[in-house]
Amino acid sequence: MTFFPFIIRYSVASLLLLILICSCNKDVQQFPDIMPADTSSQPGLAATITADADYSLYNEVIKKSGYSDTLNNKKMAMTLFVPTNAAVKAAINLLSGGAVPLDAPDAVFTGFIQSANFPANLANGLVKYNTVPQSVDVTTLSATGFNFMYPTMINPAPQLSALARLSVFLSKTGTFSYVNNVPVTGAKKEAGNGVYYPTGAVVMPPQRVLWQRISEAPDLTYLKAAVERADSGLNAQDAKDPEKSMVALFSSFGPNITLLAPTDAVFKTTLTGLIYQKLALAGVPAAAAIEQATAIASTPAVFTNPTVINILTAQTIRGLLAYHIVGATYFTNNFPSAETDIPTLLSLALGAEAPKLKIRASFTGPSVSTLTVKGAVNPAPANVIINPLPEPNGSSDQFYVNGTLHKIDQILLPLQL
Repeated sequence: MTFFPFIIRYSVASLLLLILICSCNKDVQQFPDIMPADTSSQPGLAATITADADYSLYNEVIKKSGYSDTLNNKKMAMTLFVPTNAAVKAAINLLSGGAVPLDAPDAVFTGFIQSANFPANLANGLVKYNTVPQSVDVTTLSATGFNFMYPTMINPAPQLSALARLSVFLSKTGTFSYVNNVPVTGAKKEAGNGVYYPTGAVVMPPQRVLWQRISEAPDLTYLKAAVERADSGLNAQDAKDPEKSMVALFSSFGPNITLLAPTDAVFKTTLTGLIYQKLALAGVPAAAAIEQATAIASTPAVFTNPTVINILTAQTIRGLLAYHIVGATYFTNNFPSAETDIPTLLSLALGAEAPKLKIRASFTGPSVSTLTVKGAVNPAPANVIINPLPEPNGSSDQFYVNGTLHKIDQILLPLQL
């Protein structure tokens, strides 16, 4: 007995090849021809920010980064996203583990930035990631919530390509504009070689790939085991190919995906119910079936347990995981406020008639307060567990080199179990 029986007709390649085709977000941003930078006497970006008291702390970050000369280069047109002093204080409070309190004098925050506790390479990475090498007017973005990828000045893999760049994702929802999931908090300001915008938080570059979070999170151990089960049976060469391997997909630089990640508690509940059904149909008395199902589903080893291995096949788990992956990088603020059908890797692979997800976001000001995701046969929608703090504590808007992760409180089902 298997569930999702049609899934086994499709190879890993047919599901994951879509990443290479669909890894861009709603539209590919069409960059305008780069115009010559302003050659007037107006100072460059770094010099302009130096004279702006609202950004005095980020000015210290720029100085620490060693990137001032580039930001003042009048031969380049650039856009810089600049966190306010309050935003920098919040970031330093977090980076220092609370050792620098939010109500400390500005001089204390300046001292932290200038100290060895705030390395120059960290400052350099922050400033480069917040710099787009063209002049951008975020107010002209389509107010649909869907985002556009813009390359930044930071190269995460120079050993692979001198042209590799991390991207920021710019979007607009209603009257609010965003860099990734960070709101733009004011109008653009002009400099001699571009513009800069205030942001309500420091826009942090991604540091790791999705697989590192999945592999290490104490509440995603079942998801890790499911991914490994989906890859079981692959030869050594295919196991390294992101078109054929889930592990490789979650480990690779290049794809942009969104993973809706069920937690361990969710997997336990769903798998216990599935195994109970199988045992009951086999004639096991109800009390014994519940006891056995609970024991079998009590650890991530359930995916290789001989009792259910013919149900939890590699093909079935691969299809189920594909239903939890959207082929673009979405932050919570990029999802619509009206319930909308969103295709997944599974639905894209199976065609227009295949099940999609129904997703809806609720906003309080610029922030998403609730986000629901309903599978085709789920009786009620799952909830994204909203907490955009960085890992390990955060659960939504977790940003990685190859996409975003949002934890959810149900397994999403394209068909009835």
